[in-house]
Amino acid sequence: MEKFKLSDFFETPFKDGNFNTIGILDSKIEDSILTFIDNEKYLEKLSIKKNVTCLLITKDIYKHISNPNEYGIVFVDNPRNVFFKLHNLLSKNSMYVRKKFKTIVGDNCSISPLSYISKDNVKIGNNVIIEEFVSIKENVSIEDNTIIRAGTVIGGCGFEFKKDGNTQYQVEHLGGIKIGHDVEIQYNCAIDKAVFPWDNTIIGNYTKMDNLIHIGHAVKIGNNVMMPALSVIGGRVEIKDNAWVGIGSVVRNGLIIGENARINMGAVVTKDVNDNEAVTGNFAIEHTKFIKRLKRGEM
Repeated sequence: MEKFKLSDFFETPFKDGNFNTIGILDSKIEDSILTFIDNEKYLEKLSIKKNVTCLLITKDIYKHISNPNEYGIVFVDNPRNVFFKLHNLLSKNSMYVRKKFKTIVGDNCSISPLSYISKDNVKIGNNVIIEEFVSIKENVSIEDNTIIRAGTVIGGCGFEFKKDGNTQYQVEHLGGIKIGHDVEIQYNCAIDKAVFPWDNTIIGNYTKMDNLIHIGHAVKIGNNVMMPALSVIGGRVEIKDNAWVGIGSVVRNGLIIGENARINMGAVVTKDVNDNEAVTGNFAIEHTKFIKRLKRGEM
C-alpha cells in the first residue's frame, strides 16, 4: 500500500493518485513515484516508465499524454518548482526520510580525535582509517579497509538550488553515500550525498581518489576506478568499472562513462563515453580524432 496520496498535499488534484516516494523521471527505483513533466520531449520516456503513478504537469502538456488515465494528475504552472518544494516539505515527514539509528564503528579502526563523525546514521566497517579534520555526516556507509585522508568531507549537501521568482531555495539532500571496501580517498575531497532518501552516491570497491576531487550528488562510481587530482564530477554521473578519470577533468552532470573508459587530463566531457573509449580535449572527443586534428593544426 502506498504511503501518500495527492490529496494529502493538493486541495484539488485533477485526478487523485497514490505514491510511495518522489523522484525525477530518470530515477532508477522500483517503488511507485510521483514525478514532474515540464517539457513534451519527456513524454516518450514517460510512456515506458512502469513505476510512475502520479504527475505534476501543465495542462498543455497533459493533452499530449498517450495514456492519461494511468496517472494521478495535478495541474501546475511550474511542475519542476512545485516538485522540489514538495520534496522539501516531505523532508519533515518521518514516512519519507530515512530511519534514525546510532552510529556503528567496526573493529580495529584508526579514527583521529580531530575528525567529526555524526552520532547518527553512519556505519563504519573494520580496519578503516579516518584522518584528522575529516567530516562524515549522516547517512554514510564505509566498508572495511578503506582510508579517508585529512580534510575530506563526506555526506554534505550538494549544489542544488531552484529559482522561485526573484529568490532561490536549496533542495534538501536526504539520501546517502555508500563507500565500498579497500577504497582510498585522499586529501581535501568533497563527496555529496544524494537528493532523494532512497538514493545514494556510490564509490565502488578498490576505487582510488587523489586530492581535491569533487563528487556531486547521486554519482555512481564503479569498482577499480582511478581518479588523479582535481577532477569535478557533476551530479548523477555514472562511471563504470576500471575507468580512468585524468587530472583536472570535468564531467557534466547526468553522463555515463563506460567500463574501461579513459578521460585524459584536462578533458571537459559533455556527452557519454563508450566502454573502452578514450576522450581528450575541451569539449572532449575520441582521443585519436583529437590527435589527428592537433596534427592538422585544427585544435
